[in-house]
Amino acid sequence: MNALRYIVETLTSLYLAVLILRLLMQIARVNFRNPFAEAVVRLTNPLVMPLRRVLPPVSKVDSASVVAIVLFAAAKVAVMSMLSFGGLPGLAVWLVATIFELVLALLWLYVIMIFIYGLAGFLLQGRSSPIYDVLGDLCEPLLSRVRRLIPSNVAGLDLSFLWAIIALQALIILIGEIRH
Repeated sequence: MNALRYIVETLTSLYLAVLILRLLMQIARVNFRNPFAEAVVRLTNPLVMPLRRVLPPVSKVDSASVVAIVLFAAAKVAVMSMLSFGGLPGLAVWLVATIFELVLALLWLYVIMIFIYGLAGFLLQGRSSPIYDVLGDLCEPLLSRVRRLIPSNVAGLDLSFLWAIIALQALIILIGEIRH
């Protein structure tokens, strides 16, 4: 049963991350002609497009994507509860668990994106790639704030991604302590 829980947890976490990534890309106005962005859209369309037919966008936010993220996170919490405890949680517990799931998924997504962006910055050195371009659009607003707060240029290396990851990890730990 542990193997099944692991597989379900991993696959649902990955898909939730892709759904959140789609929304973040919309908010950041990423170029959706980018091959990486197109892949994200194709992976999430089966869940988002049916909702888009009934939910109009609100201002710059795609309400269908937001609802898809919340519904998927709630479904993930329900499935994991059934696999772990044999039943659904109470409504209040379900709601709180879904909120924690969403916050932690967003924080982990940023940790991973910033790590890949920072590593790619060292490896690509001035060159570009479709993933690097999207990650730049998503990570630079946060990293530029870190650079303003903490001197991040050490011997010509930009270490702002390291400070951002440390801060995000600290938040994840704090939320984990609150959760339990």
